[in-house]
Amino acid sequence: MISTVVWGTGNVGRAAIRAVEAHPALKLAAVLVHNPGKVGRDAGGLAGLDHGLGVAATDDVDAVLAGSPGAVVYAATGDIRPDEALADIGRAIRAGAVVVTPALYPLYDQRNAPPEFRDPMLAAVAEGGGSLFVSGVDPGWGNDVLPLLISGLGTTVDAVRCQEIFDYSTYDQEYSVRQLIGMGHPMDYEPLMLAPSVPTMVWGGQIRLMARALGVELDEIRETTDRRALTDTVRTRTMGEFEAGTQGAVRFEVRGIVGGEPRIVIEHVTRIHPSCAPDWPMPPDGDGAHRVIIEGRPRIQVTVEATDEGENRSAGGNATAVGRLVGAIDWLVDAEPGLYDALDVPLRPAVGRLGRK
Repeated sequence: MISTVVWGTGNVGRAAIRAVEAHPALKLAAVLVHNPGKVGRDAGGLAGLDHGLGVAATDDVDAVLAGSPGAVVYAATGDIRPDEALADIGRAIRAGAVVVTPALYPLYDQRNAPPEFRDPMLAAVAEGGGSLFVSGVDPGWGNDVLPLLISGLGTTVDAVRCQEIFDYSTYDQEYSVRQLIGMGHPMDYEPLMLAPSVPTMVWGGQIRLMARALGVELDEIRETTDRRALTDTVRTRTMGEFEAGTQGAVRFEVRGIVGGEPRIVIEHVTRIHPSCAPDWPMPPDGDGAHRVIIEGRPRIQVTVEATDEGENRSAGGNATAVGRLVGAIDWLVDAEPGLYDALDVPLRPAVGRLGRK
């Protein structure tokens, strides 16, 4: 059994505790929290389970890492604290642990990551002998292993398009929805996530990964962005009111240009309410989905809908990202120490987990 720590108990951390507990090769050794109000609480309660797990949450990072865990699921955010996340992950790797995380977008494509991200991780691996695998859903399996797998079913492939189409009123992270993405702000507000070069910083690694796997050279990566205002004031269940005239929908593309044409495209269409931008692509049932379209012969379209925590699509997406990461831990423990990406780490069947609660 691989002793495994879950670091963080937010949207991703809750799912990580459940995934570690369900995995037959892993044993939940500790749960690290930042909020003093969570210290001492049982991991089962923090994960939304109806039973205890006998592991009390702690904020003592030094003590947990001194126990030499085999793996760490780093579930704390790196969106607005990349330096702190990089330092935390480095500590865990230097302690000899395999680390899996959805934080730190530049390391999704670790071979082309900026030196300020990659070099400290390589130094940590050399010092402690741990490993690192960074993945999520989008960016993550929704635009690396899934489109590449589907592309292999085609006779000819003209273009690969990966879409996230979501109603963000179901997303349990109001700061990101309002401040980073700009929902509910005046149309002259400039959200960080849509600033020039930021979409490429987040999703460009996935474009490069797919190009590498498909054996093509990229001319460049381009971005397009469109925004729409709400025509009516709407009220959401989790985040309150969004006023008419404020941003209600966003559509952007990160385009991998091959031979002068957009051949590998990652597209996001996100709304705070389905009434906004109804002419843009819609999910099958209005809540949210990830979709891959292979343009070619034959034309192939696959849509993935995941739900968790009360039929919530955003929670379902988080859970699939966690499943990819936690499911890779035992493979990474058997592999040589180092930095890994989605093309290195296989997506495997859920061996030993069928029927397991």
